[in-house]
Amino acid sequence: MTAYSKLQLPNNESKLLLHSCCAPCSGDIMERLCVSGIEYTVFFYNPNIHPLREYEIRKNENIRFAEQHNIPFVDGDYDREEWFTRAKGMEHEPERGIRCTMCFDMRFERSALYAHEHGFNVFTSSLGISRWKNMDQINDCGLRAASHYPGINYWTFNWRKDGGSQNMITLSKQEKFYQQEYCGCAYSLRDTNQWRTKNDRQRIKIGVKYYGTE
Repeated sequence: MTAYSKLQLPNNESKLLLHSCCAPCSGDIMERLCVSGIEYTVFFYNPNIHPLREYEIRKNENIRFAEQHNIPFVDGDYDREEWFTRAKGMEHEPERGIRCTMCFDMRFERSALYAHEHGFNVFTSSLGISRWKNMDQINDCGLRAASHYPGINYWTFNWRKDGGSQNMITLSKQEKFYQQEYCGCAYSLRDTNQWRTKNDRQRIKIGVKYYGTE
């Protein structure tokens, strides 16, 4: 493992619920938490991921890494019909726009509910480690979700610190994680393929690209 600074949860809490979007984004975070001796559970709730094959690959990669570290893994519902219902009218919004806010809200609302029902006073997410994401947008959604439950806090820790974003890539190559090539939803897949076609690049092939195996 990489040498990490020891982490401390807010309010000296002893355990954490980690909402994970995928193994590449959560891997470095999971190792940091292990090194810090923090008890945590991975909560995989991502009904935005499309199609089902892509969803299953990302989930199973995350399960594999959690099992390596003996970390409890909770498989949330794949209620994609509800996600598409909420996204109605936002189909052509840009990345980092209001559709993404809706998506983060939906995932964090369920994460906060799970935390409330299962004795976690703190939850956080791996989403913010990616440089492609707007960290303020993610934190706002996390804090909003936590505000619905007394005593529940969203941890706004900057996972990009201490080389987190680079460690994420290094670890992904070491573990040969599946290398997703778009954010996850049907509209990001559509837009990425449109950009690739326009720029004479190969369209995304789901299920074939893994870190360190090119």
